[in-house]
Amino acid sequence: MFTSEAIIDAVQNGKKTFVNTFVTNEAVKEAMVNFVDTQSEYTKKAVKVGQDTAAVLTSEMVKSMQQATKFDYSKFGEGIMKAYQTTQKPAKGA
Repeated sequence: MFTSEAIIDAVQNGKKTFVNTFVTNEAVKEAMVNFVDTQSEYTKKAVKVGQDTAAVLTSEMVKSMQQATKFDYSKFGEGIMKAYQTTQKPAKGA
């Protein structure tokens, strides 16, 4: 299976191959290859941060769901019913 870094490397290597093949001026070629390398480094870091963020969000979502399943809905319902019943009692002197 392809990892994100392998895909990024494949695309960036294709760009460098294109530059090395079609750019004849050595100064321009060096600048463009340097740009592609910098772009590759940035993209790998951005993907890594995105993956780490997604992992943390997923982990926290799972924890929240586990906490929600621990909630005692029957006790919650009893509390709501008690609160409702106390609001339905007639006022004294009415």
